[in-house]
Amino acid sequence: MTQDPFDALREQMVQVIAIYAHYSSEKLGKDAFDERVMEALGEVPRHEFVPLELRAYAYADGPLPIGYEKTISQPYMVALMTDLAEIEDGMRVLEVGTGLGYHAAVLAALGAKVYSVEIIDELAVRAEKNIKHQGVTGIEFRIGDGSHGWAEHAPYDRIMVSAAPELIPPLLIDQLKPGGRMVVPAGMADAQQLMVVDKDETERLKTREVMPVRFSPLETVN
Repeated sequence: MTQDPFDALREQMVQVIAIYAHYSSEKLGKDAFDERVMEALGEVPRHEFVPLELRAYAYADGPLPIGYEKTISQPYMVALMTDLAEIEDGMRVLEVGTGLGYHAAVLAALGAKVYSVEIIDELAVRAEKNIKHQGVTGIEFRIGDGSHGWAEHAPYDRIMVSAAPELIPPLLIDQLKPGGRMVVPAGMADAQQLMVVDKDETERLKTREVMPVRFSPLETVN
């Protein structure tokens, strides 16, 4: 049986991510991402979550446009954010910024129950179609302002934000469970930092800057 060419490209993508992780060890404090994260990236077909005309570039390590001035994050950044989140089986995860559903699929592959919020109707509809087409379960979608979170399903073990607010939205902090963690890019467009926010059992917050990044701004409803 002839191997799907995308399988080889996906394997190569995972290898490139592993190399980048090794060279980022000084910033990350370790030289490799969690094996479960790498396995999930090796399983989820990223080419099914990008526009058809860009499928040939799906496994290149860079962001790709998905319309509406939005992008699907580069694979390394998806891996980094997922690794920082330390997802465990059965965790409830709020994702802010569904895009076309790729990162939600990766989180679901790690056993998370994902609640994903997208402000752009057309992207949310396409994401849900992509997820259903792949037979992925454990993801619920909502169209709305991600800065408001999704209070009905709070609190969350983890919150993953895929667009950058200037300041971390207070409602997201409120919906984070004591003992929970948020991974979020934040800051002005030319000075964003990827941040890890931990809330301890007394609800005290501890933040850590990981590295400079550049994400689309988090859109909100005024």
